[in-house]
This record gives sequence, C-alpha cells and structure tokens, in this order.
Amino acid sequence: MKKIMLSLLAVSASAISFSASAQFAKPEDAVKYRKAVFTVAGAHFGRLGAMAQGRVPFDSKVATENAEVVAVMAKLPWAAFGEGTDTGDTRAKSEIWTQNAKFKENSEKFQLESAKLVVAAKGGKEDAFKSAFNATAGTCKTCHDDFRSK
Repeated sequence: MKKIMLSLLAVSASAISFSASAQFAKPEDAVKYRKAVFTVAGAHFGRLGAMAQGRVPFDSKVATENAEVVAVMAKLPWAAFGEGTDTGDTRAKSEIWTQNAKFKENSEKFQLESAKLVVAAKGGKEDAFKSAFNATAGTCKTCHDDFRSK
C-alpha cells in the first residue's frame, strides 16, 4: 500500500510541477507552497542526515522511505519561483531571477542526486548511502549559498 501511495504521489508531483504556477492566485501563495515543500523535504533529509552522520543506526528501509519523500519533494518547489514571488516572507535572493539558468541547473542537480540517494538507500550499503547523502547535501548547500538569504 505504501509503495502505491508513493507512486501516486510521484505521478501527482510530476503533474503539479507542470501546473504549479497556474494554481497560485497570489505571489504569497507560491511562497507558502515552496516553503512548505522545503519544510517537508528538510524534515526527511534531516532523518537521513542523522544516519549518514552516525547519530542513529543506518537502516536501509527507513533510509529508503525518507529518501523517496525527498526525491518527490525535490520535483515540486521550482514552479513556485515565478515572477513576482521575490518579495514578502521569503529568503529567496534576487539572483534566482537574475541568474535563472544557474538556479534551474542547481534544481536539476538536486533532483538527480536525490534520485541517486533513493537507489543508494535501497542498495543497503551504508558507505554508498553516505556518499549519495553527501552528494545530495552538496546540492542543497550550493543552492542555499547562491540563492537563499541567511
């Protein structure tokens, strides 16, 4: 049942990512949406980080479940960075819009690395998981350094 739900969520995520900009009546709605996506992704990524850093034992099943959520969330926020969503309650830097190609490239790297993280978690080898986690975390850091205010 859980796999069916995750599959449905993945399909929905793909559909949402194409139509997300059309569903925001106001710029602040887009900001709320993307913040919510990043909050969910961060919560699950934090659980993975605890395993990668040895604070909790590595568990392939738990890692896979959390990595799958991160991979789905990695597809969602980008359409919510539309024109006019650079003000209000956001830490998004103006560079998102002035360096949009670089921002898009970073978002694609995050999606790619989070998909690899799922594969590594499923593989059950802790070293491969840690390596994939670090690569994914690196994409987060790069984007935060370049495109997110402190």
